[in-house]
Amino acid sequence: MMKADNMKSTLATRNITKEYQIDDATITAVDNVSIELVPGEFVALVGPSGSGKTSMLAMIAGLLSPTSGQIMLGGEEISQMSDSQLTAFRRSKIGFTFQSNNLVPFLNVQENVELMLRLNGRYDKNGRQRAIELLERLGLGGRLHNLPSQLSGGQKQRVAIARSLIHDPELVLADEPTASLDTTLAYQVVETFAELIHEQNRIGIMVTHDLRMCRYVDRVIQMMDGKLEGIISDREEIEALAGMDSHAPRTAGTSQGKSKQNGHVQLPTGIMVPAFS
Repeated sequence: MMKADNMKSTLATRNITKEYQIDDATITAVDNVSIELVPGEFVALVGPSGSGKTSMLAMIAGLLSPTSGQIMLGGEEISQMSDSQLTAFRRSKIGFTFQSNNLVPFLNVQENVELMLRLNGRYDKNGRQRAIELLERLGLGGRLHNLPSQLSGGQKQRVAIARSLIHDPELVLADEPTASLDTTLAYQVVETFAELIHEQNRIGIMVTHDLRMCRYVDRVIQMMDGKLEGIISDREEIEALAGMDSHAPRTAGTSQGKSKQNGHVQLPTGIMVPAFS
């Protein structure tokens, strides 16, 4: 049994499997996957559509329950929590950054970031100051009072990054954070995100179809057909995967097998979850 005092904030999945029942058929979306991540580590989760990334990240986020296996974060077993426990756990322990950024349109930049502090009962003078400092760190010190409609795509994504980190989460999940950005902005956003994950000693997981973004991660977790295909930790191999000697886009695969509706993926059971892949 993993002890919280020895493995504080470590994320571990132990033989997790996710199955869906469709009529008389059983579909295995994730098949016996085990990984372990430690604080200060930023990893990419890659693979073609249908590889299991969506279900994998949704289970880690506590949005789906595994059919079997365990998911542990900081010594707590996510996979055994009730719905109310999961809601409170996600709110305090997990930060989310989605490709749509999901900023509240009628709140300004500072208020959007402070929203997570309010939800966690941590909105005070120190929290407000931390929000300002984090936004300044992200180059948004002059945009504190702007509404989302007054920001560029890259600026909106940086606000979303600040919001995902402001409440000191142990785990930060990023779903295709560069999907709507041009190449230059994409590099800037992921590089800054990686720097903050390392500086603040968080665990960061980024799902991306653009393998060029892998140049900023510590490890690459590859999935295929629901299985863990491999984990790349060698720096030269990661750089080769990211095509650092090439300017051509590199992708993890082509879209197939899932339908997206309003930024969500329709899973085989009919459950709608955020479109993680």
